Amino acid sequence: MSADPTPGLQWLGAFCLLSTILLYFAGKRLYARFPRIWLMPLVSVPLVLVVALLLTHVPYAVYLSDTRWLLWLLGPTTIAFALPIHEYRGVIRRHWLSLSLGVSVGIVSGVAGSFFLAKLLHLPPALQRAMAIRSVSTPFALAMSGPVGAAPDVVAILVIITGLVGMLIGKGLLVWLPMRTGIARGALFGAGAHGVGTATARSLGSEEGMIASLTMTIAGVVVVIAAPLIGWLLR
Repeated sequence: MSADPTPGLQWLGAFCLLSTILLYFAGKRLYARFPRIWLMPLVSVPLVLVVALLLTHVPYAVYLSDTRWLLWLLGPTTIAFALPIHEYRGVIRRHWLSLSLGVSVGIVSGVAGSFFLAKLLHLPPALQRAMAIRSVSTPFALAMSGPVGAAPDVVAILVIITGLVGMLIGKGLLVWLPMRTGIARGALFGAGAHGVGTATARSLGSEEGMIASLTMTIAGVVVVIAAPLIGWLLR
């Protein structure tokens, strides 16, 4: 009778979890010293992990089984981004109309534009649906993946790519466009690059970070509420 492989898998899963955490903190220290886009933990750590899993032939299911709770932490982290909103509630009251219109336009253009671009490129239907929900933060996009009929893993990858590309484009737009107010700069990063963009906006100023958090959170909540309708339209 063969030995029970469960203990070995448990040790392997614990090693994957510990390696992921250590790599993240190492990547964070490295990026703080050498701030290059390819050294961002969001970029460097997944690449190192993918190479390590391929070289060691560790199945992805084994890695995911003991690291899934790290993905769950994205939910509380997203809510934490919204904590400073209370401090700037006066700004929100003064600019509620422009913020509401901006979020609405961002949702419609993000979902519809991504979906029709995927259809134009003749991508598989499952990938088309994943593309349609890539424009919101990871916790909201994963919550939508079921009603829409998209693979959660593919959605998570597309959200990360969208955040990185949106952050880079946003930095370029700040150079060329006269966005002098913190509200405009924050909305740009919150709507175009969600979590990654919000972190970038916070580095520009407290008002930018607050508006980016607000834009990202409201867009995510609205899209999740509309997930059944969006899923029906995409099918």
